[in-house]
Amino acid sequence: MVQIGLLLPNQYRLLSIAAILDVFETVNKFYTKTDQAAPFNITLLHHKDDKYEQTDMIMNYPAQDIQTASIQQLILVPAFNTDDMKATIAGNQVYIPWLIEQYCAGAGIATFCTGAFLLAATGLLNGKTATTHVDACNGFAAAFPDVKLRSDKTLTEDGRLYTSGGATSTFHLLLHIIETHCGRDIAVRAAKIFAIDINRDNQSYFSTFQPVRNHNDELVASAQQKIESRYNDAETIEEIIKDIPASRRNMVRRFKQATGITPIEYLQQTRIEAAKKLLEQTGQQMTEIIYNSGYNDPKAFRKVFRKAVGMTPSEYREKFQMN
Repeated sequence: MVQIGLLLPNQYRLLSIAAILDVFETVNKFYTKTDQAAPFNITLLHHKDDKYEQTDMIMNYPAQDIQTASIQQLILVPAFNTDDMKATIAGNQVYIPWLIEQYCAGAGIATFCTGAFLLAATGLLNGKTATTHVDACNGFAAAFPDVKLRSDKTLTEDGRLYTSGGATSTFHLLLHIIETHCGRDIAVRAAKIFAIDINRDNQSYFSTFQPVRNHNDELVASAQQKIESRYNDAETIEEIIKDIPASRRNMVRRFKQATGITPIEYLQQTRIEAAKKLLEQTGQQMTEIIYNSGYNDPKAFRKVFRKAVGMTPSEYREKFQMN
């Protein structure tokens, strides 16, 4: 039996907790209905000084203080229900040394969606591969530059550290854990019950470019504004930010420090986001979309779009165009 500790940090997302418990309960029932031992034993864990939404229990699971909990085989960190991740991590500092201690004692740690921010704050992800919700990736990259962020991935595994992307990517990581401990047949059976496309490994096409703006660098903010207003009529990033009073090297350094990406990447993502909206919301011909999003070379546009989104522009339009 695998001992799983499901963490209840401050600002946890209740839907994330419910999904995790529902999936593991379902798998346990596969076994108990045929008089076999359930493969997973789940304990809810929190710090005794924290106040969380349900003070008695959640879905009939009582909560235990982390200070009295034994070493877990696997610790699960749910998504956070907040946009201010910096404040949320600051409010969850008590869990950081505990997670490090558990990991050093042999526990695996799996995070779901924005739960990766708490794991990254421990330093355990430094030099390792991780993912998170696609719309939180820029903020994650800015906060944790030493982590090898794979924003396109649905889930990652690096040693005993696991991360998943946003929303339904939670189920893909759960299925991966189930397959690891129970085998492929059980994972497929669970996937069918929850109607999960078990082979999806890319989440890029769900992303929406949401630039980091909660920084105090006025120079970078000015550059962001210029890029967003001129992305479709300027050929190079140098042309767009030529009036910014800073050297290219200094501008790139400050820009990446503030936003998590370089000015060129910012321009690229702004153009791709514009193209996506045109594909979703208009009936423009592909040549018009290419031109209106700032590109002149159709071949280059399709190459960049596919790399950023994970599918061709035509496939994206077919999947998401509004009727």
